[in-house]
Amino acid sequence: MTDAPDVGAQLDAAVTQNAAFSKTGLLERTFARLFHGLVYAQIWEDPVVDMAALDLGPKDHVVCIASGSCNLLSYLAVSPASITAVDLSPAHVMLGKLKLATVRTAPDHHTLYNMLGKANMYGNIKTFDEIIAADLDPEVRDYWNTWTPTGRRINMFARGLHRHGLLGRFLGVIRFVSMIARVDYKPLLEARTLDEQAAFFEANIVPLYNSRIIRWIANQRASLFGLGIPPAQYDKLAADADGDIVAVLEERTRKLVCDFPVKENYFLWQATTRGYDRSADAAVPPYLEPQHFETVKANADRVTLVNRSLTDVLAEVPAGSKTAYVFLDAQDWMTDDQLNALWQEVTRTAAPDARVIFRTGGADDILPGRVDDKILSRWAYQPEASAKGFANDRSAIYGGFHVYHFKG
Repeated sequence: MTDAPDVGAQLDAAVTQNAAFSKTGLLERTFARLFHGLVYAQIWEDPVVDMAALDLGPKDHVVCIASGSCNLLSYLAVSPASITAVDLSPAHVMLGKLKLATVRTAPDHHTLYNMLGKANMYGNIKTFDEIIAADLDPEVRDYWNTWTPTGRRINMFARGLHRHGLLGRFLGVIRFVSMIARVDYKPLLEARTLDEQAAFFEANIVPLYNSRIIRWIANQRASLFGLGIPPAQYDKLAADADGDIVAVLEERTRKLVCDFPVKENYFLWQATTRGYDRSADAAVPPYLEPQHFETVKANADRVTLVNRSLTDVLAEVPAGSKTAYVFLDAQDWMTDDQLNALWQEVTRTAAPDARVIFRTGGADDILPGRVDDKILSRWAYQPEASAKGFANDRSAIYGGFHVYHFKG
Protein backbone atom coordinates (compact mmCIF):
# COMPACT_ATOMS: atom_id res chain seq x y z
CA MET A 1 0.00 0.00 0.00
CA THR A 2 1.99 2.99 -1.28
CA ASP A 3 1.53 6.73 -1.04
CA ALA A 4 -0.59 8.25 -3.81
CA PRO A 5 1.11 10.77 -6.17
CA ASP A 6 -1.97 13.00 -6.43
CA VAL A 7 -2.51 13.41 -2.69
CA GLY A 8 -2.23 17.21 -2.96
CA ALA A 9 -5.18 17.28 -5.33
CA GLN A 10 -7.08 14.95 -2.99
CA LEU A 11 -6.45 17.28 -0.07
CA ASP A 12 -7.69 20.24 -2.08
CA ALA A 13 -10.78 18.26 -3.11
CA ALA A 14 -11.48 17.27 0.50
CA VAL A 15 -11.65 20.91 1.60
CA THR A 16 -12.89 22.92 -1.39
CA GLN A 17 -16.62 22.87 -1.99
CA ASN A 18 -17.22 26.35 -3.46
CA ALA A 19 -16.22 28.39 -6.52
CA ALA A 20 -12.55 29.34 -6.49
CA PHE A 21 -13.07 33.11 -6.45
CA SER A 22 -16.00 33.23 -4.07
CA LYS A 23 -15.23 34.44 -0.53
CA THR A 24 -15.74 30.95 0.91
CA GLY A 25 -13.85 29.36 -1.96
CA LEU A 26 -10.81 31.54 -1.32
CA LEU A 27 -10.91 30.66 2.39
CA GLU A 28 -11.18 26.95 1.55
CA ARG A 29 -8.16 27.10 -0.75
CA THR A 30 -6.13 29.02 1.82
CA PHE A 31 -6.98 26.38 4.41
CA ALA A 32 -6.01 23.57 2.01
CA ARG A 33 -2.61 25.20 1.45
CA LEU A 34 -2.05 25.45 5.19
CA PHE A 35 -2.96 21.77 5.63
CA HIS A 36 -0.08 20.73 3.38
CA GLY A 37 2.14 21.67 6.32
CA LEU A 38 2.07 20.53 9.93
CA VAL A 39 -1.20 21.30 11.70
CA TYR A 40 -1.27 19.04 14.77
CA ALA A 41 1.91 18.10 16.64
CA GLN A 42 -0.47 16.37 19.05
CA ILE A 43 -3.83 14.95 18.05
CA TRP A 44 -6.89 16.59 19.67
CA GLU A 45 -9.15 13.60 20.20
CA ASP A 46 -9.07 11.55 23.40
CA PRO A 47 -7.61 8.07 22.74
CA VAL A 48 -8.91 6.68 26.04
CA VAL A 49 -12.46 7.50 24.92
CA ASP A 50 -11.76 5.98 21.51
CA MET A 51 -10.53 2.68 22.93
CA ALA A 52 -13.47 2.40 25.32
CA ALA A 53 -16.07 3.20 22.65
CA LEU A 54 -14.54 0.67 20.24
CA ASP A 55 -13.85 -1.92 22.96
CA LEU A 56 -10.51 -2.19 21.24
CA GLY A 57 -8.46 -5.36 21.71
CA PRO A 58 -6.06 -7.92 20.22
CA LYS A 59 -8.46 -9.20 17.55
CA ASP A 60 -9.06 -5.79 16.00
CA HIS A 61 -7.88 -4.53 12.63
CA VAL A 62 -8.09 -0.74 12.84
CA VAL A 63 -8.41 1.91 10.15
CA CYS A 64 -7.85 5.47 11.35
CA ILE A 65 -6.76 8.96 10.39
CA ALA A 66 -3.24 9.69 11.62
CA SER A 67 -3.28 13.43 12.36
CA GLY A 68 -0.61 13.91 15.06
CA SER A 69 -0.36 10.10 15.50
CA CYS A 70 -0.76 10.15 19.30
CA ASN A 71 -3.95 8.09 19.06
CA LEU A 72 -2.70 5.37 16.75
CA LEU A 73 0.35 4.97 19.01
CA SER A 74 -1.89 4.87 22.08
CA TYR A 75 -4.06 2.14 20.52
CA LEU A 76 -0.94 -0.04 20.47
CA ALA A 77 -1.20 -0.24 24.27
CA VAL A 78 -4.07 -2.74 23.86
CA SER A 79 -2.26 -4.73 21.13
CA PRO A 80 -4.66 -4.59 18.16
CA ALA A 81 -3.82 -7.00 15.36
CA SER A 82 -3.12 -4.20 12.89
CA ILE A 83 -3.54 -0.46 12.37
CA THR A 84 -3.81 1.17 8.96
CA ALA A 85 -3.40 4.92 9.40
CA VAL A 86 -3.89 7.48 6.64
CA ASP A 87 -3.59 11.22 6.32
CA LEU A 88 -3.83 13.66 3.42
CA SER A 89 -1.27 15.98 5.04
CA PRO A 90 2.25 14.89 4.05
CA ALA A 91 3.64 16.65 7.12
CA HIS A 92 1.42 14.58 9.42
CA VAL A 93 2.61 11.38 7.76
CA MET A 94 6.26 12.40 8.16
CA LEU A 95 5.65 13.22 11.82
CA GLY A 96 3.84 9.91 12.37
CA LYS A 97 6.64 7.92 10.79
CA LEU A 98 9.18 9.70 12.98
CA LYS A 99 7.10 8.98 16.10
CA LEU A 100 6.79 5.31 15.11
CA ALA A 101 10.55 5.05 14.58
CA THR A 102 11.13 6.69 17.97
CA VAL A 103 8.87 4.14 19.65
CA ARG A 104 10.65 1.28 17.87
CA THR A 105 14.19 2.42 18.64
CA ALA A 106 14.04 4.20 22.02
CA PRO A 107 16.09 2.08 24.44
CA ASP A 108 14.02 3.12 27.43
CA HIS A 109 10.99 5.15 28.46
CA HIS A 110 13.15 8.09 29.54
CA THR A 111 14.49 8.51 26.00
CA LEU A 112 11.03 8.17 24.48
CA TYR A 113 9.53 10.73 26.85
CA ASN A 114 12.31 13.24 26.30
CA MET A 115 11.80 12.97 22.54
CA LEU A 116 7.99 12.95 22.25
CA GLY A 117 6.73 14.07 25.68
CA LYS A 118 9.01 16.92 26.68
CA ALA A 119 10.00 17.33 23.01
CA ASN A 120 12.07 20.44 23.80
CA MET A 121 15.53 19.18 24.76
CA TYR A 122 18.75 19.70 22.79
CA GLY A 123 19.71 16.09 23.53
CA ASN A 124 16.83 14.97 21.31
CA ILE A 125 18.87 15.95 18.25
CA LYS A 126 21.60 13.53 19.32
CA THR A 127 18.94 10.85 19.91
CA PHE A 128 17.66 11.39 16.39
CA ASP A 129 21.11 11.34 14.79
CA GLU A 130 22.48 8.36 16.71
CA ILE A 131 19.40 6.16 17.29
CA ILE A 132 16.31 7.06 15.27
CA ALA A 133 17.59 8.20 11.88
CA ALA A 134 18.92 4.79 10.83
CA ASP A 135 15.44 3.28 11.32
CA LEU A 136 13.79 5.76 8.93
CA ASP A 137 13.15 5.37 5.22
CA PRO A 138 15.47 7.70 3.25
CA GLU A 139 12.58 9.98 2.28
CA VAL A 140 11.52 10.45 5.90
CA ARG A 141 15.09 10.88 7.10
CA ASP A 142 15.74 13.50 4.42
CA TYR A 143 12.56 15.36 5.40
CA TRP A 144 13.68 15.75 9.00
CA ASN A 145 17.25 16.61 7.97
CA THR A 146 16.09 19.31 5.55
CA TRP A 147 17.35 22.80 6.38
CA THR A 148 14.75 25.48 7.09
CA PRO A 149 15.26 29.16 7.96
CA THR A 150 15.69 28.12 11.62
CA GLY A 151 18.01 25.16 11.02
CA ARG A 152 17.35 21.46 10.43
CA ARG A 153 13.67 20.56 10.63
CA ILE A 154 14.39 18.02 13.40
CA ASN A 155 15.43 20.97 15.59
CA MET A 156 11.77 21.52 16.45
CA PHE A 157 12.18 18.61 18.90
CA ALA A 158 14.79 20.71 20.70
CA ARG A 159 12.83 23.97 20.56
CA GLY A 160 9.48 22.46 21.60
CA LEU A 161 7.52 20.26 19.20
CA HIS A 162 4.16 21.30 20.64
CA ARG A 163 4.85 24.95 19.87
CA HIS A 164 5.00 24.11 16.16
CA GLY A 165 2.36 23.46 13.57
CA LEU A 166 -0.75 25.48 12.91
CA LEU A 167 -2.30 24.54 16.26
CA GLY A 168 0.86 25.25 18.22
CA ARG A 169 1.10 28.74 16.74
CA PHE A 170 -2.62 29.31 17.32
CA LEU A 171 -2.24 28.38 21.00
CA GLY A 172 0.71 30.76 21.15
CA VAL A 173 -1.54 33.57 19.95
CA ILE A 174 -4.13 32.64 22.57
CA ARG A 175 -1.43 32.73 25.22
CA PHE A 176 -0.30 36.17 24.01
CA VAL A 177 -3.88 37.49 24.10
CA SER A 178 -4.24 36.06 27.62
CA MET A 179 -1.09 37.88 28.72
CA ILE A 180 -2.42 41.15 27.32
CA ALA A 181 -5.64 40.53 29.25
CA ARG A 182 -3.56 39.67 32.36
CA VAL A 183 -4.90 36.13 32.61
CA ASP A 184 -2.47 33.95 34.57
CA TYR A 185 -3.15 30.22 34.13
CA LYS A 186 -0.99 29.15 37.06
CA PRO A 187 -3.89 29.16 39.58
CA LEU A 188 -5.91 26.99 37.18
CA LEU A 189 -3.10 24.47 36.77
CA GLU A 190 -2.68 24.33 40.54
CA ALA A 191 -6.43 23.95 41.21
CA ARG A 192 -7.31 21.06 43.52
CA THR A 193 -11.05 20.79 42.84
CA LEU A 194 -13.49 21.19 39.97
CA ASP A 195 -15.08 24.05 41.92
CA GLU A 196 -11.79 25.93 41.87
CA GLN A 197 -11.50 25.32 38.13
CA ALA A 198 -15.06 26.58 37.57
CA ALA A 199 -14.34 29.69 39.64
CA PHE A 200 -11.25 30.40 37.51
CA PHE A 201 -13.31 30.02 34.34
CA GLU A 202 -15.97 32.47 35.50
CA ALA A 203 -13.45 35.03 36.75
CA ASN A 204 -10.96 34.89 33.88
CA ILE A 205 -12.24 33.16 30.74
CA VAL A 206 -15.81 34.46 30.55
CA PRO A 207 -14.65 38.12 30.50
CA LEU A 208 -12.35 37.28 27.57
CA TYR A 209 -15.26 35.94 25.53
CA ASN A 210 -17.28 39.02 26.42
CA SER A 211 -14.63 41.37 25.11
CA ARG A 212 -15.31 43.15 21.83
CA ILE A 213 -11.99 42.21 20.23
CA ILE A 214 -12.32 38.48 20.99
CA ARG A 215 -15.87 38.45 19.66
CA TRP A 216 -14.75 40.17 16.47
CA ILE A 217 -11.82 37.76 15.95
CA ALA A 218 -13.97 34.69 16.62
CA ASN A 219 -16.53 35.79 14.06
CA GLN A 220 -13.93 35.73 11.27
CA ARG A 221 -14.17 32.35 9.57
CA ALA A 222 -10.39 32.18 9.10
CA SER A 223 -9.81 32.69 12.82
CA LEU A 224 -10.26 28.98 13.56
CA PHE A 225 -7.90 27.72 10.87
CA GLY A 226 -5.41 27.33 13.71
CA LEU A 227 -7.66 24.67 15.24
CA GLY A 228 -7.76 22.83 11.92
CA ILE A 229 -11.33 23.95 11.27
CA PRO A 230 -12.16 24.72 7.60
CA PRO A 231 -15.05 27.02 6.59
CA ALA A 232 -17.59 24.18 6.20
CA GLN A 233 -16.92 22.97 9.73
CA TYR A 234 -16.95 26.53 11.10
CA ASP A 235 -20.52 26.87 9.80
CA LYS A 236 -21.54 23.63 11.54
CA LEU A 237 -20.07 24.90 14.80
CA ALA A 238 -21.94 28.21 14.56
CA ALA A 239 -25.20 26.43 13.74
CA ASP A 240 -25.24 24.93 17.25
CA ALA A 241 -25.94 28.40 18.66
CA ASP A 242 -28.01 29.99 15.90
CA GLY A 243 -24.93 31.49 14.30
CA ASP A 244 -23.25 32.74 17.51
CA ILE A 245 -19.84 31.10 17.24
CA VAL A 246 -18.67 32.81 20.42
CA ALA A 247 -21.30 31.00 22.48
CA VAL A 248 -20.15 27.69 21.04
CA LEU A 249 -16.47 28.38 21.72
CA GLU A 250 -17.22 29.55 25.26
CA GLU A 251 -19.15 26.35 26.03
CA ARG A 252 -16.41 24.13 24.58
CA THR A 253 -13.82 26.00 26.63
CA ARG A 254 -15.98 25.63 29.73
CA LYS A 255 -16.02 21.86 29.28
CA LEU A 256 -12.25 21.76 28.79
CA VAL A 257 -11.57 23.88 31.88
CA CYS A 258 -14.32 22.73 34.24
CA ASP A 259 -15.42 19.14 33.57
CA PHE A 260 -12.22 17.18 34.23
CA PRO A 261 -9.63 17.48 37.02
CA VAL A 262 -6.56 19.39 35.86
CA LYS A 263 -4.25 16.54 36.85
CA GLU A 264 -6.16 14.16 34.56
CA ASN A 265 -6.50 16.34 31.47
CA TYR A 266 -3.40 16.74 29.34
CA PHE A 267 -5.46 18.59 26.72
CA LEU A 268 -5.94 21.46 29.18
CA TRP A 269 -2.19 21.55 29.80
CA GLN A 270 -1.56 21.67 26.06
CA ALA A 271 -4.09 24.48 25.63
CA THR A 272 -2.55 26.62 28.36
CA THR A 273 1.18 25.74 28.24
CA ARG A 274 1.71 23.96 24.89
CA GLY A 275 3.21 21.06 26.82
CA TYR A 276 2.44 18.37 29.36
CA ASP A 277 2.40 18.62 33.15
CA ARG A 278 5.95 17.92 34.35
CA SER A 279 5.01 16.22 37.64
CA ALA A 280 5.71 12.52 38.10
CA ASP A 281 2.05 11.46 38.01
CA ALA A 282 1.09 13.73 35.10
CA ALA A 283 -1.60 12.71 32.62
CA VAL A 284 -0.19 12.04 29.15
CA PRO A 285 -1.38 10.06 26.11
CA PRO A 286 -1.31 6.30 26.87
CA TYR A 287 1.64 5.63 24.58
CA LEU A 288 3.79 7.92 26.76
CA GLU A 289 2.82 6.23 30.03
CA PRO A 290 5.74 4.19 31.41
CA GLN A 291 3.64 1.08 32.04
CA HIS A 292 2.83 0.86 28.32
CA PHE A 293 6.36 1.40 27.01
CA GLU A 294 7.27 -2.23 26.29
CA THR A 295 3.87 -3.11 24.83
CA VAL A 296 3.73 -0.11 22.51
CA LYS A 297 7.32 -0.73 21.42
CA ALA A 298 6.63 -4.40 20.68
CA ASN A 299 3.54 -3.53 18.62
CA ALA A 300 4.95 -0.63 16.57
CA ASP A 301 5.47 -2.80 13.48
CA ARG A 302 1.72 -3.48 13.35
CA VAL A 303 1.14 0.04 11.96
CA THR A 304 1.00 0.96 8.28
CA LEU A 305 0.98 4.73 7.73
CA VAL A 306 0.35 6.24 4.29
CA ASN A 307 -0.24 9.64 2.69
CA ARG A 308 -3.56 8.79 1.03
CA SER A 309 -7.30 9.23 1.43
CA LEU A 310 -9.43 6.89 3.53
CA THR A 311 -11.66 5.93 0.63
CA ASP A 312 -8.79 5.08 -1.71
CA VAL A 313 -7.04 2.96 0.90
CA LEU A 314 -10.21 1.08 1.79
CA ALA A 315 -10.88 0.38 -1.89
CA GLU A 316 -7.77 -1.84 -1.86
CA VAL A 317 -8.67 -3.68 1.36
CA PRO A 318 -10.24 -7.18 1.23
CA ALA A 319 -13.96 -7.41 1.99
CA GLY A 320 -14.91 -8.09 5.60
CA SER A 321 -11.37 -7.55 6.93
CA LYS A 322 -11.62 -4.52 9.23
CA THR A 323 -13.23 -4.29 12.66
CA ALA A 324 -12.64 -0.72 13.90
CA TYR A 325 -12.74 2.63 12.10
CA VAL A 326 -11.77 6.02 13.55
CA PHE A 327 -12.67 8.99 11.35
CA LEU A 328 -11.94 11.88 13.74
CA ASP A 329 -13.94 14.84 12.35
CA ALA A 330 -12.99 14.33 8.69
CA GLN A 331 -16.57 13.72 7.57
CA ASP A 332 -17.48 17.30 8.48
CA TRP A 333 -15.39 18.30 5.49
CA MET A 334 -17.03 15.94 3.01
CA THR A 335 -19.67 16.42 0.34
CA ASP A 336 -22.54 13.94 0.07
CA ASP A 337 -20.79 12.16 -2.79
CA GLN A 338 -17.61 11.80 -0.76
CA LEU A 339 -19.54 10.52 2.26
CA ASN A 340 -21.34 7.90 0.21
CA ALA A 341 -18.14 6.74 -1.46
CA LEU A 342 -16.47 6.38 1.94
CA TRP A 343 -19.34 4.50 3.58
CA GLN A 344 -19.72 2.18 0.61
CA GLU A 345 -16.13 1.07 1.19
CA VAL A 346 -16.54 0.96 4.96
CA THR A 347 -19.55 -1.30 4.59
CA ARG A 348 -17.78 -3.55 2.09
CA THR A 349 -14.67 -3.94 4.24
CA ALA A 350 -16.46 -4.27 7.60
CA ALA A 351 -16.22 -7.54 9.50
CA PRO A 352 -19.41 -8.80 11.22
CA ASP A 353 -18.57 -7.08 14.55
CA ALA A 354 -17.17 -3.85 13.09
CA ARG A 355 -17.51 -0.52 14.91
CA VAL A 356 -17.10 3.07 13.68
CA ILE A 357 -16.49 6.19 15.75
CA PHE A 358 -16.27 9.79 14.62
CA ARG A 359 -16.63 13.31 15.95
CA THR A 360 -18.55 16.30 14.58
CA GLY A 361 -18.12 20.02 14.99
CA GLY A 362 -21.84 20.38 15.56
CA ALA A 363 -23.91 18.26 17.93
CA ASP A 364 -25.90 16.28 15.36
CA ASP A 365 -24.97 13.08 13.58
CA ILE A 366 -24.29 14.17 9.99
CA LEU A 367 -24.94 10.83 8.25
CA PRO A 368 -28.76 10.40 8.21
CA GLY A 369 -30.25 11.98 5.11
CA ARG A 370 -26.87 12.25 3.43
CA VAL A 371 -25.58 8.66 3.23
CA ASP A 372 -27.76 6.38 1.10
CA ASP A 373 -30.17 4.51 3.36
CA LYS A 374 -29.31 1.24 1.62
CA ILE A 375 -25.83 1.66 3.09
CA LEU A 376 -26.60 3.35 6.41
CA SER A 377 -29.43 0.90 7.27
CA ARG A 378 -26.78 -1.80 7.63
CA TRP A 379 -25.36 0.09 10.60
CA ALA A 380 -26.90 0.64 14.04
CA TYR A 381 -26.35 3.96 15.80
CA GLN A 382 -25.40 3.58 19.48
CA PRO A 383 -26.94 6.53 21.36
CA GLU A 384 -25.78 5.56 24.85
CA ALA A 385 -22.19 4.86 23.80
CA SER A 386 -22.20 8.07 21.77
CA ALA A 387 -23.39 10.17 24.71
CA LYS A 388 -20.87 8.53 27.04
CA GLY A 389 -18.02 9.14 24.61
CA PHE A 390 -18.98 12.79 24.21
CA ALA A 391 -19.22 13.34 27.97
CA ASN A 392 -15.83 11.72 28.63
CA ASP A 393 -13.83 13.31 25.79
CA ARG A 394 -11.30 15.46 27.61
CA SER A 395 -10.31 17.44 24.51
CA ALA A 396 -13.76 19.06 24.67
CA ILE A 397 -13.59 20.83 21.30
CA TYR A 398 -16.25 18.83 19.47
CA GLY A 399 -20.02 19.09 19.51
CA GLY A 400 -20.72 15.39 19.04
CA PHE A 401 -19.20 11.92 19.40
CA HIS A 402 -20.84 9.14 17.42
CA VAL A 403 -20.67 5.34 17.51
CA TYR A 404 -22.02 2.92 14.91
CA HIS A 405 -22.07 -0.91 14.98
CA PHE A 406 -22.26 -3.02 11.84
CA LYS A 407 -25.42 -5.13 11.57
CA GLY A 408 -24.09 -7.22 8.67
